[in-house]
Amino acid sequence: MPSSTLNASKTRLKDAVHRSSATSREGFLERLFTFAFKGLVYPQIWEDPDVDMEALQLTKDCRMVTIASGGCNVMSYLTADPAEITAVDLNRAHVALGRLKLLAAKRFPTYDTFYRFFGEADEKANVAAYERFLREELDEESRLYWEGRDLAGWGRKRITLFSRDLYHHGLLGYCIGIGHFVARLYGIDPKHMVQARSLDEQRSFFDTALAPLFDKRLVRWATSKKMSLYGLGIPPAQYEALVSANSEGDMSTVLKQRLEKLACDFSIQDNYFAWQAFSRGYAPQDSGDAGESGPLPPYLKREHFQAIKDRADRVRVLNRNFTEHLEGEADESLDAYVLLDAQDWMTDVQLSALWSGITRTARPGARVIFRTAAEPTLLPGRVRDETLDRWTYEEEKSLRLGRQDRSSIYGGFHLYVKHG
Repeated sequence: MPSSTLNASKTRLKDAVHRSSATSREGFLERLFTFAFKGLVYPQIWEDPDVDMEALQLTKDCRMVTIASGGCNVMSYLTADPAEITAVDLNRAHVALGRLKLLAAKRFPTYDTFYRFFGEADEKANVAAYERFLREELDEESRLYWEGRDLAGWGRKRITLFSRDLYHHGLLGYCIGIGHFVARLYGIDPKHMVQARSLDEQRSFFDTALAPLFDKRLVRWATSKKMSLYGLGIPPAQYEALVSANSEGDMSTVLKQRLEKLACDFSIQDNYFAWQAFSRGYAPQDSGDAGESGPLPPYLKREHFQAIKDRADRVRVLNRNFTEHLEGEADESLDAYVLLDAQDWMTDVQLSALWSGITRTARPGARVIFRTAAEPTLLPGRVRDETLDRWTYEEEKSLRLGRQDRSSIYGGFHLYVKHG
């Protein structure tokens, strides 16, 4: 990646995360998070795209802006047939991953090749497929990223992640791996969860095997450290929001509650997030057209492959922040905004600037969705009243959709609709 582009990416990330002096303890932790966040964090995004699409009510005329993250949801939104999607991200690895997925959808000749690459992501044939179908057409910045080498891969090219199980890598993959390692130290194998055949069996495994782990001294000590959640992409400010949302005021209890929802509220047969958490990959799939034996994100389903291939040109992935991008959009020109949990990172000044840009560019009836570590919406009292007065907070629908989110890691899901 050219040095000017890389430096701009670093500056945007620092602006988003750094709140405290570099000489303070909080400032040190923020800068440590920034360092960790420079590489691949999310090989898979952890927000439920089916919930998103129900909230956004996308149509063929919709123009939307979203945070890219691992790119799964951007690809999945294409199944709703919007006119245009712009995906922005501060992390150049996420940008490179999103661009790789889009090009693969367009250039891989079959669904099986596409699924092997992004669904299984653990065969040497994937590197050969990259060389044959993608390398020459991939943009220069993304190609330099994937063909670059880093210490985490022991000097191997990053593209080899797709031959070494992508979902075991990235900060999230390493964090889940550490969780499995700690569980096995206490004689528990989280993979047994995916063998459950009913919600009752899932509940039994959680209550008897997983829940007691959070009372272990090692687990309570480790989760009390803000650095312990960097692997989940949670900066110090969001850690504080998570803890403050819990009456007991400790992170181990928060994590146990979130894992309980993931493990017990949805059938394992319909929750690919649970498969990633407990089995560290997607469920095995039946071959051919006979059907699928396990849940998948929408973009990886066989029946959606041709539609995504046909619509991939409607997406662009950019290395910039949300507010910066909106400055270049015309008044009342956008219909949908997906902020993920980025606002948990923001200061009041940053929030006001973001919502000023959203309000200016939003058409009447436009929809904004976001998630928060704590349950309540964080906007009242932090964004100017004259800005929020232009929007209706769909509280009842937000609560209902939050309960339906199979990823289960957030305290709240929020939907705002602009007045006509």
